[in-house]
Parts: sequence; structure tokens; C-alpha cells
Amino acid sequence: MILFHREDEPLRRLMLSEAEAARLDRLWDELFFVAREPVLRVVSHEQLYEFATQDRKDLLSPLEALRVPIQKDAEKFRARLKKTEPIHLAAVLELAERAWRRALAEAEKRDLRGLYEKLCAEELSHDRAIRLTLARVLTSPAFLYRLEKPAAGAKAAPVTNRELANRLSFFLWSSMPDAELQRAMNGKIPAADKVVVEQARRLLRDGRTRRLSVEFACQWLGIREFDTDDGKNEKLYPEFKKLRGAMYEESVRFFEDMFRNDGSILDLLNADHTFLSEALAKHYGIGGVSGSDWRRVEGARAKGRGGILGMAAVLAKQSGASRTSPILRGNWVSETLLGERLPKPPANVPQLPESVPKGLTARQLIEKHSSVAACAKCHARIDPYGFALEQYDAIGRLRPKPVDTTTKLVDGKSIEGLVGLRNYLLKDRHNAVVRQFCKKLLGYALGREVQLSDEPFLAEMQKRLAKNGYRFSVAVEAIVTSKQFRNIRGAAASKVD
Repeated sequence: MILFHREDEPLRRLMLSEAEAARLDRLWDELFFVAREPVLRVVSHEQLYEFATQDRKDLLSPLEALRVPIQKDAEKFRARLKKTEPIHLAAVLELAERAWRRALAEAEKRDLRGLYEKLCAEELSHDRAIRLTLARVLTSPAFLYRLEKPAAGAKAAPVTNRELANRLSFFLWSSMPDAELQRAMNGKIPAADKVVVEQARRLLRDGRTRRLSVEFACQWLGIREFDTDDGKNEKLYPEFKKLRGAMYEESVRFFEDMFRNDGSILDLLNADHTFLSEALAKHYGIGGVSGSDWRRVEGARAKGRGGILGMAAVLAKQSGASRTSPILRGNWVSETLLGERLPKPPANVPQLPESVPKGLTARQLIEKHSSVAACAKCHARIDPYGFALEQYDAIGRLRPKPVDTTTKLVDGKSIEGLVGLRNYLLKDRHNAVVRQFCKKLLGYALGREVQLSDEPFLAEMQKRLAKNGYRFSVAVEAIVTSKQFRNIRGAAASKVD
């Protein structure tokens, strides 16, 4: 019943400046407004008065004297609430413009105001009517989808500056444009490539680029939301559940660092650094890392790490619950990193056991399975990649004893272990790796599959990267200034597709 009560006069008089006192008053006013204290005080007073009539009649007179002032304060507050109602509705309309990422047409403003007024006419409270109007904003296709108006006819035409700002922001931040990007892209004249590149560079330096690491890189590699993965045998790997979050965080931080600091895309394979906390460093057998803070650690290749091939999240994801899977790992290298398409396995292929039978290694189990004539052709292409990574167990830990990681690829090249596989991908399959990265980044930026008509641009992207040290920003700048990114196809062409 006491509610909130101010007793800060000595504080104001002895310690606060005029500006600080004004801020304190404003904070109290906000608290009273949000808590609706003047209205609640009426209820509290009536409850206390009823109590006094039964047990404390000595309080009746002072409580009676308070009744009128309390009711006047409540009436004044209700009048204030009434005055703020149009402000709340205007705030919803302002939010709708941000949520829908464009200016509202007058008809849309009328519709939202009309919905609010209709709800109030149905005797819903102001708060309830505002909530439902807000729900209407957030369930609109204009919020849920990034809508763009196709060009007239069949030909492509430049997107508007507002649409271009949305494309750029959702590409690099997975979110709506900020105020600076909106200002830079303001106006009816199409924004110059120089402006677009400057804004792309600014967005890449921002911490929100972490979302690009999660939504693009981790999704491409198949490890997005790995920190919630429950796919391991807890009896065999009881430590996995505690480590999976750190494994995922290493991957996210690795890509965030590459994107924000303009690293080489070849670091995907060849990086000599990674990001570790103490727990993950112990899992990797790397000393000198103490505490839960994350830090960049150099010399990773000498410890069997560096790049995505040595990341526990990747190695664990492409393993079974109880054992490693050279097939999964090899197929991941083939499809994810090299962009190769393999035919579907024949029907009625026997399932491999979850645990390796006694007397066999995981490699021997796979080799026995792959010797079947119907399976041999595809397995010859993918299994060797997986055999090269057999030094790592099902949770990406280096095995305590050496295992056979020497293998011969389908093209006749012999490799050994992660180092041999890394060198092969960097040298013999360099073009395929770079092309696959460009293809995936372009498809993500455009929000569609890469098409045959995009092939000349992909070739141009690869040339630019080769001339500029394979820096990530080169790929981004090529995309955001491309006709694919800056144009939208005509309505007629869209219907044909």
C-alpha cells in the first residue's frame, strides 16, 4: 500500500547540480508514469480507509483529509494519460516506418490509425489497442519480407536507394540500415559506387558484422547453432556438452576477425592463428592460455590447428555420435569446400554400425564398406579427404596415438594428414576453393541461387581477388557494385523464371 515515496531532498540540496536534480526529477516522473502510481494510490487509500473503519478509527480523520487531494492527483494523471495516447500512436507509426524499412503511404497511416480507433471503439483499453496495432505492424509482410518492386517490362532496372541500403545492411549485418546508411543512400539519384563502397567498408568495421559470421560463414560450413548440438554419445564424450559452446565461438570469432580486419579468404585453410579460451585450449592441447577470456593465439598450425580444417566444431559436426566418419568429413570437403556434386547413393545401401567393431579401425570399416562395386566410384572421390583427418577423434581432439592418415586421392595424388590435405586444397584445388567461396558469398548477398548468367561475374571476382591478395573486402566491394546487387529484374522476366 505504501507504493513509491520520495525522500531525496537532502540529496538534491547537498550533492546534486541543477542538471542532475532535473534528471532525477525526470526519472521519478518516468517511474510514476510507468507504475501509474497516482491511480494506484487511490486504490491503496481506499483499502487503508476500509481497514481503519474496522480496527483503527483514529486514522479515519487524517485519511479522510487525504481523499480529495489523492483523487485530484489521480484525475490529473488520467488527463495526462489521455494526452499521451496520440503520442503513443505516432510512435507506432514511426516504428512501422523503421520496421517496414520505407516511408509509409498516407493510406497505410490511415489504416493503422483506423485499426487503433476501431479497437478503442470496441471498448478495449488504450494499452491493449496499442499492443494489437503494434502486432499488426510486426505481422505485416512488409516487416517479415524484404519486398522490392520489380522494374516494368522484362529488362532489369536499378533498385531505389532505399532498397539498395536494405540490401547492403541485410547482407553485412542481417538487420535494417542504421541512420548513417539511410542518410548516405538518401535521394532520388542512384547512389554512386564510391558511396556504396564507403558504406560497405564502414559496415564491415562494425561489431554487427558478427552476424555475417554466423549467418553466412557458419551456415555455409554447416555448423550454425553448433552450440546446441546434442549429437554425441555422452558416455564416450562427457566433456562435449560443456565444450560445444566454446567450439562454436572459436569459429564465429575466426570469421568475425577475418571480415572486420579484411583478412585473406585463403586463411580459411591456411591461417596460423585461432581464437581460444582456456577450456578450448586444453581440449586442443595448447598451453599458455588461462581464464575464460577469448584471445587470438598464433602458431596454430604447429599444434595441428589453424583454418577451418582444424576447428573442433567442423570436425565434430562431420562425425558420428560415437565415432569419426571419414565419409562425412570427405563429403563435406568435396561438396562444401570444392562445390562438387555427387550422385545420390544407390538404394538399399547397408548402414554402417554406430560403433567400430572390435578389431577394426574406423578407416578399415569404411574401406570395407566402400569396396562394394555400387559404392566404390563415389567413395574413391570422398573417402581419402576423410582419411586425411583421421588423426582427430569425434569431438575434434587429436588422438593420443598416431593413426594412418596417408591416402591417395582420385587424381592419383598422395597426401598425408591435415597438412597434406591443406596443401592439396591450396595448391592443386586453389581455383575450386576460391570459386566456391565467391559463389556462396554472392548467393548469400543476393538471397537467391547463383545462376548461369552470374558466371562471368564470378570469374571477374576471382580475378580481382587474385590481384589484391584475396582480401575479403575485395569480394564484398565487387558484389555491392555489381549489376546483380544494384539491379532488379523486370516483372515480365520474373514471371518467366
